[in-house]
Amino acid sequence: MLKLARRTILALGLSAFAFPALAVEMGDDGLHKTPWQRDTFKDLREDLEEANAEGKRLLVMIEQRGCIYCTKMHEEIYPDPEITQMIEDNFFVIQINMFGDVEVTDFDGESLPEKEMVQKWGALFTPTNMFFPEEVPDDISAQQAAVAVVPGAFGRLTTYNMMQWVLDHGYEGDEPFQKYHARQVFKQQESGSLAVSD
Repeated sequence: MLKLARRTILALGLSAFAFPALAVEMGDDGLHKTPWQRDTFKDLREDLEEANAEGKRLLVMIEQRGCIYCTKMHEEIYPDPEITQMIEDNFFVIQINMFGDVEVTDFDGESLPEKEMVQKWGALFTPTNMFFPEEVPDDISAQQAAVAVVPGAFGRLTTYNMMQWVLDHGYEGDEPFQKYHARQVFKQQESGSLAVSD
């Protein structure tokens, strides 16, 4: 019994080194906060303009307090060095609280509290990531303008490849994301880059 207890303690100790606990900051709203998320007035027209000025793509992340899948993304996926770098270098990220009251202004000019805007956009799950093109007409909503809407939590390869597909304007071509992703995974596994299970 003592041997089993020692082995269990040793295994737990070693796992702490293999998988260090990440201190993810939580805001007063119960949402995860990262250095790469922007604190803006949540006017998507202004946010898009600022993203373009920085040579980045606008990404809206819809999250909610207590979301276990949001926690998975913030503790296991986004901290991956390659994914963190991809986000910091290429994306202007705005966080929307699915049940929040902060006013959001859509591309079409309509202003609503976060919780009502999320309903307008038809987002049902958290997290949901909405990726936008560099130019959006004034008369359409974010839901209509998004080039990709990704509901749910995904692994590192899917997350990385989706961001790259958006950056490469894959949505303008004939190859759907799933085929692009399968092709990229094969290359990534062959080269050893982002060689993690997904």
